[in-house]
Amino acid sequence: MTPAPELLLGCDFSSSPSRRKPIVMATGSAARGRVLLAGLERIDSLDGFEQWLRVERSWLGAFDFPFGLPRELVEHLGWPGHWPDLVQHYAALSRPDIRSAFAAFCDGRPVGNKFAHRAADGPAGSSPSMKWVNPPVAYMLHAGVPRLLAAGVHLPGLHEGDTQRVALEGYPGLLAREVLGSRSYKSDDKAKQTPERLIARKDLITALENGQTRLGLRLKVSHAQRDLLADDASGDSLDAVLCLMQAAWALQQGAPRYGLPVEMDPLEGWIVTA
Repeated sequence: MTPAPELLLGCDFSSSPSRRKPIVMATGSAARGRVLLAGLERIDSLDGFEQWLRVERSWLGAFDFPFGLPRELVEHLGWPGHWPDLVQHYAALSRPDIRSAFAAFCDGRPVGNKFAHRAADGPAGSSPSMKWVNPPVAYMLHAGVPRLLAAGVHLPGLHEGDTQRVALEGYPGLLAREVLGSRSYKSDDKAKQTPERLIARKDLITALENGQTRLGLRLKVSHAQRDLLADDASGDSLDAVLCLMQAAWALQQGAPRYGLPVEMDPLEGWIVTA
């Protein structure tokens, strides 16, 4: 039996991290239905992200980027149908290569049905993983997943790796929408960082503290941490914490699948808690 990981992790990812827009890692632990936020780490390079992954320690993390592409798209393009081979093929492409391949696929399809979707997109309400703008999740996959693979982590249902370091696909929007509906709580645009979005962030934090989501988990934060989460108008810190909550739910479900459905497509992957 695999021992439970010592550390829980929620990752808000950027495909082009910088000091201004870093990758945010929320770390913590869970016990008796409570999720304790230990801290927030900011990583300003993809090399730094990979180095973090490679450190020998036990963790279970939910990462806010897609782990797979739609099977329909992969088959149409004639790309490898085995997940690790597909990831290596995808990693070898440049971003312009990706954009032109995906744009050509979309150009051949009717209006309203331009993008191919993964099975998880419906229940999660997530953007198709082939989108290259608003948000550029195709580039996030390109930057993130090959580094998970290279670091040798375990990806349940996709790739056997080091079972002491377990990576799952998270999606903070799934949990945020459950609490806020269509209310927006974040923006990278200074002009859109409004009092209404600040109130929405505070409402979301309160709901997490009170366990008012279907995950049935309560977030435990200090006053200073609560202020930090509310004051980050980009929402990146709060998104990392939402992924941390999803990781805690996955830990409750336990190995080997951590709550992923048995019928999950082993090429597309699945969003944990969807």
